[in-house]
Amino acid sequence: MQFDSFSDFIAMGGYGFYVWLSFGTCALILLGILVSSLNDTKRIMASVQQQADREARIQQAKQEQQL
Repeated sequence: MQFDSFSDFIAMGGYGFYVWLSFGTCALILLGILVSSLNDTKRIMASVQQQADREARIQQAKQEQQL
């Protein structure tokens, strides 16, 4: 589909409001998924680090008990 001008492109033959609303909604949803995924990754990595630190402290305590 070809448009004569940029304003015709934005208007999308009278359906521009719905077309751009759907694009905007999709973009917001994808952005929300991205932010949520980044937060989950950060939380999981912190949890893994805490577990590794806990295991290191337990191992150190076992070594100190053997001495």
